[in-house]
This record gives sequence, structure tokens and C-alpha cells, in this order.
Amino acid sequence: MKTLVTVSALVCTLFAAPAALADAGGSCHFHGSKPATEAVVTDCAAKRKAALVKAGKLDASWQAVPQDKLELIDGKKGKEWKVSFKNPAVADAGKQTLYIFFSQPGNFIVANHTGQ
Repeated sequence: MKTLVTVSALVCTLFAAPAALADAGGSCHFHGSKPATEAVVTDCAAKRKAALVKAGKLDASWQAVPQDKLELIDGKKGKEWKVSFKNPAVADAGKQTLYIFFSQPGNFIVANHTGQ
């Protein structure tokens, strides 16, 4: 009986652990080298932008800004997705464009205003 209780507790812990460890961008983590589709990258970029707004790293005005451009570029470690958002409400012209980079399979790399 004691073994049954222990095994049951272990099984419940294993099933609950992934949900407890997932963050807002958890569905945008991929393994392997299969290239992500444009739709997947667009969705992940929108989620990442929303997470940056929620974390206070971007002003709330960015929440409603639609995607401006999506392109596959040559990055430092191979092909990368570069997603841009333009927010004319930002006073600093150098920070009106947000760039979010993903690996070709769709994993987040970096977000910045430089495009580099």
C-alpha cells in the first residue's frame, strides 16, 4: 500500500511539473532544425511583444501595434527570423521600431530597437 501511494504521488508530480514550469512564451520553444512557418513566427512574436509589455520593458502603447515586417535573414549562427513592429507613438525616433529575432526553428533570440 505504501508503494502504491508513493508511485501515485510521483506520477502526479511528473504530470504537474511541465505546467508549473511553463511561462507565457512556453509554447514558442522548439527542438530540432525544422524551419518554423511564417504563421508560427508571427504568433510567437506577438506573444513575446505582449510579454515584454506585461513585464514593463515596453510601454503599454506597444500592445496594440501590429506587425510591420517579417523576413528570414542571415544571422550570426545561420538563418534567423527578423520580425519588426513600428510604433509612431514613441517620442524617441530611434525606439519607434521594435525588432524581435527568432532562430529558423522558431526559438526566441533577442528583442531590441537596433535591428542587429
